[in-house]
Amino acid sequence: MVILFFVILLLFGASKLPELARSMGKATGEFKKARIESEKEIKKIDLIIK
Repeated sequence: MVILFFVILLLFGASKLPELARSMGKATGEFKKARIESEKEIKKIDLIIK
């Protein structure tokens, strides 16, 4: 894990790491929202079918 962090630090530089982490956090949040919405739609369809 430390080696991976060091490689990322070398590739992007120290100034880009906070921006990269912020964008990764936003992407993760959007993915969670989409997953929850799709699960709701599936449950709604399942209730209609039954």
